[in-house]
Amino acid sequence: MPSFAGRPVHLVGKPVRVGDVVRNFTVINTDLKPVQFDDYRSYKYRVINVVPSLDTGVCDFQTRKINQELARRKDLVVLTISNDLPFAQLRWCGNSGLEQIITLSDYKDLDFANAFGTLMSEYRLQTRAVFVIDQQNKVLYAEYVDEVTNHPNYDALLEFVNSLT
Repeated sequence: MPSFAGRPVHLVGKPVRVGDVVRNFTVINTDLKPVQFDDYRSYKYRVINVVPSLDTGVCDFQTRKINQELARRKDLVVLTISNDLPFAQLRWCGNSGLEQIITLSDYKDLDFANAFGTLMSEYRLQTRAVFVIDQQNKVLYAEYVDEVTNHPNYDALLEFVNSLT
């Protein structure tokens, strides 16, 4: 069972595993428009960076690191998903100087959270996780961080992504 600051939390839904094929889902972009995961299917790989809130130190670091490390790859896109309101995501992007980062909000319908089993029911926040999905919506890499206040395994993620051809 995952924990948040040492307290157990319950995830709603079934976590996805490597090999699963995930369904399309809808989230909200910073223009307050619904977008679908399949809108990014033109990329060979889609990295989904899931954070509880961009306004925390670990989430800020995670989002910066993953985006900066993978920015040179033209065959993939990084999508950062949280339950932050789109206004807060847009503010974070502007304040961070990283306007090219794609942030998407699941605050409205929790469609992503329900599809991936990432909702911490106690807080109505996403748990910390990272996924790599191919064009056929097959999960190639999945990490749910056991203690939500900890960082994901950046080395394992980057090693995996760099092994993709």
